[in-house]
Amino acid sequence: MTDPDPSPLAEPPATPSLAALTQRFFQIGILSFGGPAAQIALMHRVLVEDTRWLSEKRFLDALSFCMLLPGPEAMQLATYAGWRLRGVAGGLIAGGLFVAPGALIILALSWIYAALGNLPVVEALFLGIKAAVLIIVIEALVKLARRAFRYRAHLILAVCAFVALFFFDLPFPLVILAAALWGALTAPGAATGSASLDTRPSIPVRTGHTVAVLGLGGALWLAPLGALALLPSAPILTDITLFFSKLAVVTFGGAYAVLAYMAQEVVTDFSWLSAGQMLDGLGLAETTPGPLILVTEFVGFLAGLGGAGGLTGGIAGALLTLWATFVPCFALIFAGAPYIEWIAAQPRLNGALTAITAAVVGVIANLSVWFGLHVLFGEVRLIGTGALTLWVPKLSTLDWRVLVLASGAAVCLRATRLPVAAVLALAAAGGWVLSLV
Repeated sequence: MTDPDPSPLAEPPATPSLAALTQRFFQIGILSFGGPAAQIALMHRVLVEDTRWLSEKRFLDALSFCMLLPGPEAMQLATYAGWRLRGVAGGLIAGGLFVAPGALIILALSWIYAALGNLPVVEALFLGIKAAVLIIVIEALVKLARRAFRYRAHLILAVCAFVALFFFDLPFPLVILAAALWGALTAPGAATGSASLDTRPSIPVRTGHTVAVLGLGGALWLAPLGALALLPSAPILTDITLFFSKLAVVTFGGAYAVLAYMAQEVVTDFSWLSAGQMLDGLGLAETTPGPLILVTEFVGFLAGLGGAGGLTGGIAGALLTLWATFVPCFALIFAGAPYIEWIAAQPRLNGALTAITAAVVGVIANLSVWFGLHVLFGEVRLIGTGALTLWVPKLSTLDWRVLVLASGAAVCLRATRLPVAAVLALAAAGGWVLSLV
């Protein structure tokens, strides 16, 4: 394979206004359904293809960097994009708008869930959305692969990452670390240490600034614990904040990587939820906009509702969960983003980042297959034989409605070129109609 067409790598001359940036990221925030794979695809379409605010290379380098950090990579990518375009204010706007719509919806649905116990109408409306998201993810995978696979070895690396995750359930950090080591050892120009002039960083890297940002971010992150120490009547809120603060620093690889651990803790150890409630919360998070890690807000709401006394306790639990989960993401991006271009200027580090980008295609493919199986089939089992694991669907549970809706979404996206918002709206309407059949 040869290098991709360099024309998309040129950075656009115009810098968007804060108003334009706010408008675009509000659009991204309300349309970010389907987990990280679909969200990254949506941001790529808006930021690289439609507005051309970011070059292909800058987008992929940032994505690889975010994959190395704990926390939701799609939210961190949005924060980076806002920071790169309009500084700290842009980063706060982009990251905040990526989370806020989904967080508000999850809060409302959590309250409805606690009051009614089920959400059949919501499930019907989002049937079509999940089908459309499946097509969006597949389309994005193809585009991302075309840019990420500079050499045949990158394709092999992506396949290895997919196999390691899907068939052997290896830890996500181990897969990324292996890709980074391979890229560093085989990087072109690593022996001489040469770096091209056009890849040298345009933003200075200052150690003092990095330390100051991390210190301020850490202080803000832990501030609620100090405030809660003055409220001994609500120990459940302290427990919620401590648990999700700990979870925030071990969430490598996104929400999927820690769902099993979180479910065991909140169901078995803390007894905040039942196993059925945990699964319902995951279903809500998967069918609403925003990062999948917003399932933690659902857990925090129900834990606060039951342990801190009514709706006020539930809202407090949800807000503390959001604070503990997402404040570290802003701090890590604001501290680490200036290093992305510096890394790209170092041959070995750039080789590691490029290899991670290729492996990320395999990671997203793994998430996409997992999501597709659970959308298309009503029952999917995890089968393990020794080191080998495999998700196997029960063929009789195939949902024909999803096939119809996904086919319609593919036609709308490829043939009519309708905007994503219009396709999702049509798919939601179609899902509601077909759910009545």
